[in-house]
Amino acid sequence: MANKPQPIAVETPDQNQTDYEQKNVHEVYEVIATHFSDTRYKPWPVVEDFLNGLKPGSLGADVGCGNGKYIGVNPNVLVLGSDRSSNLIKIVHDRGFEGMVADGLNLPYRDNSFDFAISIAVIHHFASPERRLQAIKDLFKIVKPGGRVLVFVWALEQTKFSKRNFEPGQQDVFVPWKLTPKKGQTEIKEKEEDFPVYNRYYHLFKKGELDSLFEQIEGVVIETSGYDRDNHYVIAQKK
Repeated sequence: MANKPQPIAVETPDQNQTDYEQKNVHEVYEVIATHFSDTRYKPWPVVEDFLNGLKPGSLGADVGCGNGKYIGVNPNVLVLGSDRSSNLIKIVHDRGFEGMVADGLNLPYRDNSFDFAISIAVIHHFASPERRLQAIKDLFKIVKPGGRVLVFVWALEQTKFSKRNFEPGQQDVFVPWKLTPKKGQTEIKEKEEDFPVYNRYYHLFKKGELDSLFEQIEGVVIETSGYDRDNHYVIAQKK
């Protein structure tokens, strides 16, 4: 059996981060959308608890919603999904949910219009500290005063049971995705090494790094933060 592709340490550019993200994040997700969606079906418990604890009738935004797996978790709230990948949004629509193609740094919503916003495994795809901070600021722009925001990012610190295999200290990495066929499909390529591999850019967050971004935003109070399933998360409220 061929060796499994491993993450690669990279240096992000000082300029043209949008082009970098376009090539190493957005274009990749357009290609792998269906295969990616097939692996994303079980909600993470912290996110599920957050959504189920919301007041009935609440209106929320799922920014970077992927295949929409969180949109229908709580049927008593309305969630609008958005993602840069048009192919993932097609899957959202096929599942009967509301979603639109939108950039996390150019959200098509009015300020102060949502009761809550979530961004799950998204912020780590932005290629600079400034862009990661701005993406979180934009979540707070669209929620009302008193509104809550939940953000999850991949952690640099991984448990020994993690499927993610990172070298210590590597914060900026390309994470490979091998595009293999579904079981039962005719396999044109006979050798595993012949299947294409696509690299996605990730910034792996150190402990406290996500909290630090939230602390830089005026008028925001962190309710709780933690580490769950090899991820860091923060739940915060807009004053």
